[in-house]
Amino acid sequence: MVGVGVGANSCDIALDLGDLHPSGHGALRLACRIDDGVVTSVDVQPGLLHRGTEKLLEVRDYRQALMLANRHDWLSAVTSEVALALAVEGLLGLEPPPRATWLRTILCEVNRAAAALLHAAGAAGLPPLGPTPARVPGMRAREELLRCLESISGGRVHVMITRIGGLANDAPDGWSDQVAAALGVVSDELPALHEAIEHTIPPGLAVVTRDDAVAYGVSGPVARAAGLRLDARVDQPHLAYPAVAPSIATVTAEEGDALSRYRVLLDQLEADLPLILALLDGLPEGPVDVPLPKVVRAPEGTAYCVVESATGRSGAYVVSVGETTPWRVRLRTPSYAHAQAMAVGLPGTPLELLAAAIGSFMCVAGDTDH
Repeated sequence: MVGVGVGANSCDIALDLGDLHPSGHGALRLACRIDDGVVTSVDVQPGLLHRGTEKLLEVRDYRQALMLANRHDWLSAVTSEVALALAVEGLLGLEPPPRATWLRTILCEVNRAAAALLHAAGAAGLPPLGPTPARVPGMRAREELLRCLESISGGRVHVMITRIGGLANDAPDGWSDQVAAALGVVSDELPALHEAIEHTIPPGLAVVTRDDAVAYGVSGPVARAAGLRLDARVDQPHLAYPAVAPSIATVTAEEGDALSRYRVLLDQLEADLPLILALLDGLPEGPVDVPLPKVVRAPEGTAYCVVESATGRSGAYVVSVGETTPWRVRLRTPSYAHAQAMAVGLPGTPLELLAAAIGSFMCVAGDTDH
């Protein structure tokens, strides 16, 4: 659908990408006003992708709920499922075995790295300056990380290894060495990925100021590129992060533009490589789950847990009235806040750079569903 003004200096244009396009159901729409080839205003319209994930969670028991959480942000599936599991375990007063906690932490970090590589590779491959998809740096490294997830869980994207009380299974023999080798590939590919992004993303694009970052509640690279030192791994210690706190480095910048967001994303990934190695070195022996009854019934109360994903804070707030299903679940997702922040970041963007600007907010459509 295209609306065109006749005999006017400017007009509103609405472009629908077709019924078969993934955005056709209204997961996220941006109504932009464009004057002289420059975006002057943006109306952000997040929609429903999974028919309301939060409401679906309220009619699933606590074990089933992990599957839906896993699919919310499909690039950060591990952190999504771990956040909900930690909240439910908080309600139950349940503490997983130490080995399960450390393995969860490693899985979250591996998933964070894989997601960061895909977000960055998408920017590095933007036309007309980016390389062809087959030559985009970082994808080989991402493939190695996905193989690590597949080795321990059988799943490359929707890992689904988290269980209430621990993990579905232990890591196979040699898994730590496989992860360490994959990190070496990541380290090798990062310089080329940095260089590619410097060629495709100009400075000064889609600036989000520090005040705007606070006002819109953004997190992850979007917030840290605007000068906010936010990192749930440090601010709200969880999992095994307190045990390796000296290895956690939080990367920030001040410019707040698209290029800075990608620089922070990749610099943070590079800074996290020693952290993952420290987690592998400290991985304890022992069981990886707590036996539970057939029916899990959480006592009356509330619990909230937040986990740092590649793009920001992923949290789960759970309210129980003592039944086998939660009375209310509220998901705090980074993509929802980042999409809203486009309203202040995108105005002033040339039309030919709009795709690059939108991508720098690092949204996943499923993660905007509420």
